[in-house]
Amino acid sequence: MTLTLQSSASFINFRETKGVKTPDEFLGMVSFAQAKPSCRLVAKSSMQEAQLSHERIMEVLKIEKREKLHELTANHSNSSTRVPVFVMLPLDTMTMGGNLNRPRAMNASLMALRSSGAEGVMVDAWWGLVEKDGPLKYNWEGYAELVKMCQEHGLKLQVVMSFHQCGGNVGDSCSIPLPPWVLEEISKNPDLVYTDRSGRRNPEYLSLGCDMLPVLRGRTPIQVYTDYMRSFRERFNDYLGNVIVEIQVGMGPCGELRYPSYPESNGTWRFPGIGEFQCYDKYMGASLAAVAKAAGKDDWGQGGPHDSGHYNQFPEDTGFFQRDGTWNSEYGQFFLEWYSGKLLEHGDRILAAGESIYQGTGAKLSGKVAGIHWHYNTRSHAAELTAGYYNTRHRDGYLPIARMLAKHGVVLNFTCMEMRDGEQPQSANCSPEGLVRQVKTAARTAKVELAGENALERYDGGAFSQVLATSMSDSGNGLSAFTFLRMNKRLLEPENWRNLVQFVKSMSEGGRNASLPECDSSRTDLYVRFIKESHSKKATEVAVV
Repeated sequence: MTLTLQSSASFINFRETKGVKTPDEFLGMVSFAQAKPSCRLVAKSSMQEAQLSHERIMEVLKIEKREKLHELTANHSNSSTRVPVFVMLPLDTMTMGGNLNRPRAMNASLMALRSSGAEGVMVDAWWGLVEKDGPLKYNWEGYAELVKMCQEHGLKLQVVMSFHQCGGNVGDSCSIPLPPWVLEEISKNPDLVYTDRSGRRNPEYLSLGCDMLPVLRGRTPIQVYTDYMRSFRERFNDYLGNVIVEIQVGMGPCGELRYPSYPESNGTWRFPGIGEFQCYDKYMGASLAAVAKAAGKDDWGQGGPHDSGHYNQFPEDTGFFQRDGTWNSEYGQFFLEWYSGKLLEHGDRILAAGESIYQGTGAKLSGKVAGIHWHYNTRSHAAELTAGYYNTRHRDGYLPIARMLAKHGVVLNFTCMEMRDGEQPQSANCSPEGLVRQVKTAARTAKVELAGENALERYDGGAFSQVLATSMSDSGNGLSAFTFLRMNKRLLEPENWRNLVQFVKSMSEGGRNASLPECDSSRTDLYVRFIKESHSKKATEVAVV
């Protein structure tokens, strides 16, 4: 079988491209919708904010024609190690009215991605848009237009069942709240959302404490998520398994299986703070009290640890997370087992529903786990613990997650695949490379497929090379797919586009012939959510968005 990756010149031949009239109109595509909330940093400058000129586009085309970077032949000898690459679409791919945003520009974008050799794209199916008009009133029309467009261009589609809010986290360039009728219920009963020790309510995602309670006008949250996924299947049944090849089931804030322990909104948290436990709504409180009573420890059920500190502290600043802290006591183990166990139960419920709906359709199911790499080199792994991952120096917190996903035949999607330990601030005790190794081992042990994403918006060869190294393995724990963050105007800059095309080519060849420059051409500060104040006055503004 021969796979030819052609030059992107075809999509910018505006006389031949239907629906695209000018270069400027093409580059007016869906804005700077930046990273999907997780661990994402965006570097911006006045030049990058501006639209690329007609001359810049022509420069891209000339370079691509001359260098012919897109041609490769994939034969049977390397097909088993091929890693397909998808590209995330902007967060605001759909308008607030539920229509496809700038369809002509999207059409041009998809043609460009097809020419790059990318397998397909990923898009969020926002609960707050689709079920906006009332319970069981779904509007999939904008997504239907996108699905047909992908089919026309021969692209595959990964669709995220996004049951979380867009807005208030790193990379959230637009605001899409939960459905208005759900917000109305939250206003009547604020305990429907996660709550911290100070009583702060987080409207990003419904608390898992009420999963099985009929708090949404007679339906439980799990029933609501199930009905939503069933509606999607019924609407797109003819495309599942051929155009729509993957359904990623959202299980928490940012679509990730975790608690919202490090919220960015209003400056509540900043990297590399340890975060806070999110177990103070009445439903989570009742669960903790019941478990503590059953264990004969009533006093352990009166809320979370009193010595766990605040969002922006370091482990050693607290009694709970310090080297020989409460985390390793009998009480600490009891609390952390309950806290992480509730998260696993939540994921198990949603994925069981997803499995029952999509089984036999040909579409894969996936679930996303956050790459919380800061304080990874400490004994307690504080930032992971507050997020619900019971991973410490003495305990593997990712193997139980991987086994839960494997139970339902779900792909484990993990972030920070492009990050290197040497790029992180020493004070934060980071180890993204160590974390990725641990997750890869857990996935292999649990016999679950592992897919990946990059955590930062980066286009330099160093980041791509790290992903290539991470994606391949001789021991059977390489990646089954990779999703690149994200389609926007910066990606179309000549050097960035060349790097992407070479990256896709190398992934298609099983990681061979990777000849990417190691320098960070994006001029991005490499610390996730960590901004040095000394950079604030430089010409290139480093900003978390």
